[in-house]
Formats: sequence, C-alpha cells, structure tokens
Amino acid sequence: MSDGRVTGESAPPASDVVTADDVADAHERLDGVVHRTPLDSSRTIADRCGAERVDLKLENVQRTGSFKIRGAYNAMARLPESVRERGVVASSAGNHAQGVALAGDLLGIDTTIVVPEITPAVKIDATRGYGADVVVEGDIYEESYEHALRLADEEGLEFVHPFDDAAVIAGQGTVGREIAADAPDVDTVLVSIGGGGLISGIATAMKARNPDVRVVGVQPEGAAHAKPSLEADEIRMLSEVDTVAEGIADARLLERTFAVVRDRVDDVVSVEDTDLAVATTVLAERAKAVAEPAGAAPVAALLSGAVDVEGERVAAVVSGGNVGLSEHAELTRVGMQALGRAVEARLELDGWPAALGDLSETVADAGAELDSVERAARTAADAPNRVPVEVRLAGSGPDHLADALDSLAALDGVEVVSHSLNRRVGESTESA
Repeated sequence: MSDGRVTGESAPPASDVVTADDVADAHERLDGVVHRTPLDSSRTIADRCGAERVDLKLENVQRTGSFKIRGAYNAMARLPESVRERGVVASSAGNHAQGVALAGDLLGIDTTIVVPEITPAVKIDATRGYGADVVVEGDIYEESYEHALRLADEEGLEFVHPFDDAAVIAGQGTVGREIAADAPDVDTVLVSIGGGGLISGIATAMKARNPDVRVVGVQPEGAAHAKPSLEADEIRMLSEVDTVAEGIADARLLERTFAVVRDRVDDVVSVEDTDLAVATTVLAERAKAVAEPAGAAPVAALLSGAVDVEGERVAAVVSGGNVGLSEHAELTRVGMQALGRAVEARLELDGWPAALGDLSETVADAGAELDSVERAARTAADAPNRVPVEVRLAGSGPDHLADALDSLAALDGVEVVSHSLNRRVGESTESA
C-alpha cells in the first residue's frame, strides 16, 4: 500500500517468517548460553482465577533478567564474521538492550544501544555493565528506534531488531519449547505483547506441539495496539502510549510479528496499570518472584478476570524482572492498596505529637500495622485549630482495616477526614 501499512492480504504467510524447525535450531544454538528457567506452580493464583493449575515460567531469573538474551544471541550468533567486525546497534526500552549487550560480550561483537529517556536507570546501568555503548535518545521508543536506524546507516552497523526479526522470534520461541516440554498438558498460555516477538515465537513452538493449545496475549490498556490491529486485519499504530509497563510500551506490531500473531495467537486481552501493580504484589508475596510490570501482565490478566481460565491448566510467562527497588516498592504499595491490604488516611488531631502514642497503641490493639505517620501540609479545608496528619496502615484485608479506621475515629481528639480503603478487591470506595 502507498501509505506503508501492512494488511492481512499483504502480510507474509506466518510459515515464511518462522517455523518450529527454526525454534528447534535456536534451541540448539542457545544450549549452554541461556538458563532453562523454572516452571513453578502457584496454588494461590490458581485459586484466585479458578484455574485447575497455574504454572509460572520464570524468565525473570534468566540471564540479564529477561527472555531477551534468547532472541538477541540467536540472531547475533548467525551473523557472518565481516558483519561482526563492524559491530551492531539496537534500540530498546531496556531488556533487549541487555540481551544484545550480553550477546555481544559473549560473541566478541561491539554493541551500541539506543534507549528512550523513560528507560529505568537500573536497565541502563546493567547494559553498560555488559560493555555496550548506551545512547539515550528520544522521549519514546519509536524515536530511539529511528535514531538507531540512522546510526546503522551512517556507521555501517548491523541493526538487531528487538522483535521484528525471524532469528529473534525463533530465539524467543525457545521459551515456548520449554513450556511444552515441561507442561505438555497445558490448555492456555498467557504472554505479554509489546512488539510481538515473544508471543510470536512462543505461539510457533506451542502450536507445533499441540495445535489446540490456546495462546493469549496481554497488553496494558495504555499500549493496547494488537487487538485493534487483529480486528481490522491491518497494523494499527497508537498515536501515544501511556503505561507503567515500559517494557511493553510499544505503539504497534510490525510486518513479521503481525503475520505470526494473526495466524497463531488466539486472543489478546488488556489490563489496567493497577492490575499490573496487583500482579507484581502477588508475585512478590506469594511466588517470591520479583517482576517488572511488563513481566507481570499475564498474571494481571488472570487475577483481574480479563481472561476466563476456569478449570484450565495455565502457563503464565513472567517475562522479566528488571525493575528498580524504589519502583518495585511503589508498585507493591499501590498493589497492596488495590487489594484492600493497605490504606492511606488523612486525620485531624487536637494535639501533635502528643496524640501519636494513642494512634500507635490503637492501631496495634486492632492487630494492624502503622506503616507511616507524618504531619501533612495544611490546606484551606483543614480546621485551623487542629493538626492534619497522614497515616498509612497495613492489615489482612479491607474489613480488618475498616475496623482499625473505626477504632481511630473513636479516639478523643481524632477525626478521620478521608481514606483510600478499597472495601472489595478492584473496587474503589468514596472517601469517608
């Protein structure tokens, strides 16, 4: 088409992009290079979504902290020596950067990585730690991508695409090959979608083993481009993306991934950023797994009910764990609040700090935890003769925390002005 769009009619056949044999070749090439990551069951998540079994494919413990080393190494190991000598360039929101950097280190190839400004510092530092030259360019990934292509052209470097490359897709498909081997009876596999490379590879491997397995993609609402593309039977690009999951904050599929996703992926669902925070929290607390928001998306789909898996055997790919400690703490804070396990409240006190002892004792008597307490900035709405205070409580659930708030409100000289308690999971309440 003249405008460069790819439609269902113009897309190449999926079999021309990647096959199960390509994934098998990648599996041999990656033997001894990548970890065979565990497939751990979670009874907690299974109970909450009604599945018979939920297995977590923990790519967050893969080398570099995500699945990306699989595709990057497979693609770069196939390059001829003349290309290796010139070096490679890649664009990435973080995880592909580390995969390319480590692959370059292992293969002796110089690497230049272009990342957008939104990339977490922890990912940039790790990429540089593998010996790559990191260039920060662009507000969003698309701008970094265009800059990397210019560098490739100007400096004669080989561009290693993060997802729209047959060898990269085949490498990512080894995740699916491992799932099929470890859980041959799986009914549904849930996979995050950014540009579509991971799900394209996994769907290729899984469908070759069992054509009846259901492969479902998961995207954040703020970057949900795949479903509209599939429904329109042509690639649709978002004008903007807005999500906490920067690892899958892509604006579109591209030619190869569109072709494979259209042919081999059964459905795509979306989740809210709050769902991602809840999933991150549950993974940390119950599965003892640190996941970045993009990696937690499949679990978010299960916990939020975005996909029906009643009575099924499910595999959810936790695709990465590259998240800064402060960001992870913030995500779990939001997740605990959304689960009704934490509450932030604004109080007005007759005295400060004399009332602190009564506050602490009352919360303890209620069996809850007083996580934080601090004097708040006064607003025009505050009574001038009282002291505004913000507290954060943690407890076993919304009913428990409601009782703790009632106990505080019953204290002489204390008024609970407002709070953020979710009385039911996933449903906000009005401030008191």
